[in-house]
Amino acid sequence: MKSYDRLSERQRSILRYMEQYIDQNGFPPTIREIGLATDINSTSVVNYNLNKLVQAGYLTRSGRVSRGLRLVGKGDNEMRKIAPVNNGLRVPMVGHIVASEPVAIPEDAGHYYDQDSIINVTPDMLGGADPALVFALRVKGDSMIDAMVADGDIVLLRKQETAKQGDMVAVWLDENGETTLKLYYPEGERVRLQPKHPHMAPIYVDARHCHVRGKVLTVIRRVN
Repeated sequence: MKSYDRLSERQRSILRYMEQYIDQNGFPPTIREIGLATDINSTSVVNYNLNKLVQAGYLTRSGRVSRGLRLVGKGDNEMRKIAPVNNGLRVPMVGHIVASEPVAIPEDAGHYYDQDSIINVTPDMLGGADPALVFALRVKGDSMIDAMVADGDIVLLRKQETAKQGDMVAVWLDENGETTLKLYYPEGERVRLQPKHPHMAPIYVDARHCHVRGKVLTVIRRVN
């Protein structure tokens, strides 16, 4: 018989978080999400505790893959009902994008990611875009708050190098190696990068040094 009292507080915290996450989302969290939620900085430490929970009969695992965890219920062999995630589409979460003043990030951000950075989305969230061209970024800052993009939200973007007036885009400013999320307004030899915040002014940059990296398709709101 399983004994909850024999678990460490860290393992109990993992179970509590997983149960809450599955209830809210219908699918299990990734190892990275578990680490962030339980203040465990090392994915290997998360893995160690997950394996202990598997051995104790609280979890099952489908290999070392993203969202391969399942909670075991109170009854023998009873599994928590979890919506299948394979019916959706898989998009790489490749890092952060700043919705404030531009900050420097590597220009190749978005080209390298691991399986634990995959998120599952539905086709309607892509607006008909080819899933192979879609990537996700987590937003930092609140300069786009009036466009319903808040700090901590996730944006899905289609990889593209052009944009129309008023598109919300991720741009790369090559002079200082910076990136930002803004509304895009070409104005001749310069580009106006417009925030959507009542107290923030637009940013004007030389069009030759402003490169579109992707257009926002969908915003996934953070749930507190």
